[in-house]
Formats: sequence, C-alpha cells, structure tokens
Amino acid sequence: MTQLATMLELAQDDRATLTSWARSSSVRAGLAMRAKVVLAIADGEGPSAVARRLGVSRPTVTQWRNRFLAEGLNGLDDAPRSGRPKEVDDAAILAATLEPPPPTLGVTHWSTRLLAHELGVSDATVARAWRHYCVKPWRRQTFKFSTDPELEAKVRDVIGLYLNPPEKAIVLCVDEKSQIQALDRTAPILPLRPGLPEKATHDYKRNGTTTLFAALEIATGQVTDQCYDRHGKAEFGDFLKKVARAYPRQELHIVVDNYHTHKHPEINDWLDKHPRITLHFTPTSGSWLNLVEVFFSIITRQAIRRGSFASVKELVTAISRFIDGWNDRCHPFTWTKSADDILPHARRQGTSDARH
Repeated sequence: MTQLATMLELAQDDRATLTSWARSSSVRAGLAMRAKVVLAIADGEGPSAVARRLGVSRPTVTQWRNRFLAEGLNGLDDAPRSGRPKEVDDAAILAATLEPPPPTLGVTHWSTRLLAHELGVSDATVARAWRHYCVKPWRRQTFKFSTDPELEAKVRDVIGLYLNPPEKAIVLCVDEKSQIQALDRTAPILPLRPGLPEKATHDYKRNGTTTLFAALEIATGQVTDQCYDRHGKAEFGDFLKKVARAYPRQELHIVVDNYHTHKHPEINDWLDKHPRITLHFTPTSGSWLNLVEVFFSIITRQAIRRGSFASVKELVTAISRFIDGWNDRCHPFTWTKSADDILPHARRQGTSDARH
C-alpha cells in the first residue's frame, strides 16, 4: 500500500473532472477540497505540503488520496452514514404537507413545527423536505380569470395596437389612478446615511386625496396628465378633450379599461363628434393589458409612496414635477408577447394543471 499510495497517475478525463470540481463555485465545498487534494498529489506535492496549503490535516490528505487510488472518482463521494434510518421519508412529508391541516388545529396551513408534531419527527426534518421539494406553505399568490365573453377579441385588438399600430396613428393608454392620498408623516423623514436606510415614522396624517389621469404614448413614453378631485364621467370627458388638444388633427387609438364612465352616453356622444378618436377596451379583469398601469407603478414607487405631503396641493405639485422630469427622459414602452402567447394563461383551464 505504501508504494501504491505514493504513486498517483491521473487519466485525462479524471483530471478534467477533478479540475472542474476544484474550480466550480456550485459543487460542495468538501468535494472541491478533495479534488484539490488529488490534483496536488498527482502533481507531485507531498501530503504534508498539501495539508499546509489547503488548511487540512495530513490524515485527511492521505485518506482522500487512498480513497481515490482504491475507488477512483466515486471514492471522493461521502460514504453512507451509520445510524437509525429515517422513520418518515421526504415523500411522506410532502404528501402530508399537500393536505390541509385538520379542523381541530384551527390553522389554514402547516408550519414546520405543527407538521413535525403531527408526524412525530423533528421540525428540521420537515424543513429539509420542504427545501428539497421547494414547498412553501406560508406563501400565497393570487390569480384572476377574465369572464368577458369577448376576451379573445379584446386581447387581440389591444395587443394588435401594441405590436402593429395603425400607420400614421398614435396609440395612447389612458387610465386614472384614484384616491392617491396626501400623507404627511408625523416627524421629518431621516435621510439616507452610510450603513443606514432612509427612515420615516410609521404613523401619518391624511390630508386629502387626488386622482391622476394619465395618457401614455407607447411609441415615445410621453405622458399627458391631469389631477382631479373626483373621477367621474365629467373628469374623464374633460381629460379626453385635453388629450385631443395635445394631439391635434391626428388619428388617436386610446386603450382604456371597462370602467363604466368610459362608456357613458355623454362620452359616446362626444366620440361620435370626433371620429379621429377611437377607444379600445381591455377585457373585464384585464386592466393589466393597459400599459399605463406600468407607468402608475413607476410613479408610485419613485415619487408618491415615500413622500410626505402637507396638503393635496403639495401632492399634485410632486406628481407634476415627476411627470415633467419623466417626459424629459422617457423611453418607449415595448410590448413583447403576442395574443397567442397570452390567451392560454388568461382563460380558466378546463382541467387541473397540477403536475404529479
């Protein structure tokens, strides 16, 4: 064994595999260390020198050298550990997790400790199984299916405007962001410092609300805006007139949602007198098709949510200031998915899509 242990020649394939293990950031640290040991021994380093360089003991170096000589690459894997076998395997834990807790527990979903107590295992065992199967009972996502009988026609109409806009026409996305609150923090906001985030008080004073109407031009990202105290048909009609003045003598295709004021007879009468303007409606429960919602998300995160406003006037000023800056640096809003890509996800499935 002495002569065998001091001679170690690597096949080309084995060297390539060991080198990839030693350099990889994704393999287990123990396996990477063992690969470095074998490579160093094969390159002629002595066990003591290898142990000092890698920060391990000499017996560790000789152990993995001898394991490789005896079993090859397979010898570098962890040997089966002794001890009592599992009483509950991961599949049983997963099956129990997917079933709702019994009513007597009075909870809506399992926790590691509750399920561990139910199965008679440790909560660490349950946690490992959940990590292995990527099961997260504490998380919940929402979904919504459109019940609009004209779902497909409306989706194809709106997405057709985004992907293939009519020639010499302008496509605008219009909607209102209602009930924006002018919240004034009860103490001044503490500014950002190295190592410390910006801080604001948890409590605040409400100083009124405003409604932001916005028209987003998808080809450029330019926004036409107006704030109102309310968001009824009168305000929507007034904003449509402002949009019409902003784009005189041009054909306009405007995407709006199914809010009832957008279909009011007075609005329809005004549209009949202005045939160059056409409204296109998103499906019921499909306002996410309206690209102006993306802009509303941006202005909320960058100008409203972290602000402090002593009055509605201050809030409206902040909104106008942001939109002025936005129009100076704006960019086109590009839709990338076709109607055929979206429609299968917008309809309620006839059968379960659970993967077993």
